[in-house]
Amino acid sequence: MTTPTMDKMLKAYVDAAAIERMKCGRPEKGTVKNTKQGVKRFVRWMNERRLKNGYDYKDLEDGFPLVSVVKPALIHKYLADLLKGGTRPITAMTYIYQLRQLFSRWVRPYYEDHGWKVPMFPSFGKKPMAPRYSRPSREMLAKVKDWYRSMPIDQLWFVTTMMLEFAMRNGDIMRLSRRNFVEREGRIYLNYTPNKTVHSSARTVKWPVHPEIWNKIQTLMEGDQLPTLDDDIFIRLNQKMRDMGFNGPKGAYELRKICVDHVYQKFGAEMAVSISGDDIKTITYYYADPAQPNIGDIRVTDLI
Repeated sequence: MTTPTMDKMLKAYVDAAAIERMKCGRPEKGTVKNTKQGVKRFVRWMNERRLKNGYDYKDLEDGFPLVSVVKPALIHKYLADLLKGGTRPITAMTYIYQLRQLFSRWVRPYYEDHGWKVPMFPSFGKKPMAPRYSRPSREMLAKVKDWYRSMPIDQLWFVTTMMLEFAMRNGDIMRLSRRNFVEREGRIYLNYTPNKTVHSSARTVKWPVHPEIWNKIQTLMEGDQLPTLDDDIFIRLNQKMRDMGFNGPKGAYELRKICVDHVYQKFGAEMAVSISGDDIKTITYYYADPAQPNIGDIRVTDLI
């Protein structure tokens, strides 16, 4: 058994990921992209250390470094330097987990086929989680409502509608086609499977489209074609949300959260699951705020 360089290991990982994706649909291309970024970021950091200590710069393609250098002390130092450089703790841990994907259990048989001895990645406990959802103030929600109602019917309105009224993610909106709007018994339904959960729950969303919303969407269509979109539309939407006081890293995503939370408040967890395509645990952690009940005085004995 030999010790590979991280460059060779990364190439083997990419090839193995393509094979596994054909077999079972995972890992997704986005995961592979994140792994590449995580490895290259780590190698850049190692080179910065080399230069500080008077050594030459060595690129990943130069056979640097050997994977045997990945030991707990070095990873702890890497994490400490990320935090010292101003990286948010949750972001720093995400970088660590991107690097760790190169050492995943599923890819190890492929490394063994190459005759490589690959160490286990240092343990860092659970993957970091984003903070629990906290419902925006009434004032901020009123701003969103007033802005939305005053929007002209254009591509920005369409994207905003699909997030605020249907809790869709950016990528799913970009993949939408006329086929995702189906008619049943005289009503139009949005019918799609969220890409994020297609390989886990594979839960299909089927949600009624309000007739007024459908009429507006139809004014944007050319024949059976939905409006043409590009990534810039989400940049504009993110900026608009920040202008209204939503200062998180994904401003537009707050619209999805607002949608799910309000369906959760009005119709309960089951309907929130239906519109989002996520499970109840995910709903109550990331998209709904059960800590803020919206009911008045109540006695359970009155409900019996």
